[in-house]
Amino acid sequence: MLPDGLRPPRAIVRDAGSWTLQSVLQRYGLGPVAGVDEAGRGASAGPLVVASCVLRPADAKALDGLTDSKLLTPAAREYWYGRITKRALDLAVIVIPAAEVDRRGVHVANIEGMRRAVAALTTAPPGYVLTDGFRVRGFGRPALAVPKGDQVAACIAAASVLAKVTRDRIMTELDAVHGEYGFAVHKGYNTPDHDAALRAHGPCPEHRFSFANVAAVAGRGLPTGLVHNEAVPEDEFGDADEVEPDRWEPMEIVTGGAGR
Repeated sequence: MLPDGLRPPRAIVRDAGSWTLQSVLQRYGLGPVAGVDEAGRGASAGPLVVASCVLRPADAKALDGLTDSKLLTPAAREYWYGRITKRALDLAVIVIPAAEVDRRGVHVANIEGMRRAVAALTTAPPGYVLTDGFRVRGFGRPALAVPKGDQVAACIAAASVLAKVTRDRIMTELDAVHGEYGFAVHKGYNTPDHDAALRAHGPCPEHRFSFANVAAVAGRGLPTGLVHNEAVPEDEFGDADEVEPDRWEPMEIVTGGAGR
């Protein structure tokens, strides 16, 4: 639990939709506020992508309609990606390769990516961090887990769009190299077509061998200590204090900074 001086104060505020929480934090001097989210945690192929974003406090009208990337069409996501990258005070996107997801496990890799994404916000270093769904420590500033955060906090929604669009573009590029799997269509998630291609062709280097379906096709047992993402409910993830924050080198910052 955060000390009293770091917790958002209790206040009655007018509902400002997905900007309410950010507005309250900034009003009490706890901003800038960063949102963090990921894309690809449940996919069995391709990278895990984590993004962070700090939005301008006055942009509520300019970004009206921004919401969880999963609720947007591909065309709408591309539109919002352009708007966010032009208007954000700061942003960063971290790409974690499939091999690194295998080595660390998907949740630990996700937590490391979140910490790295926040650390990369150097144009507008956040005073407070909002995460989607589960609590994360180690940001070096107070943080709050927001249930369904990508639907109720605009900065988390922005991060979800950045992560999703970046990952979808990567998977489309991988489709040109590994066309037999249909990555451009299903983006590495476990659809019937992907499962059929995986059985027919076996896994490629972009698959996650720590995931049960890939390990089964490859004739491998699951590596010790790694857990298929779908086997662990989000509320059991905890704080992941086991993460080694000094070992981030396999991750790549593909974009960062306002206006990039």
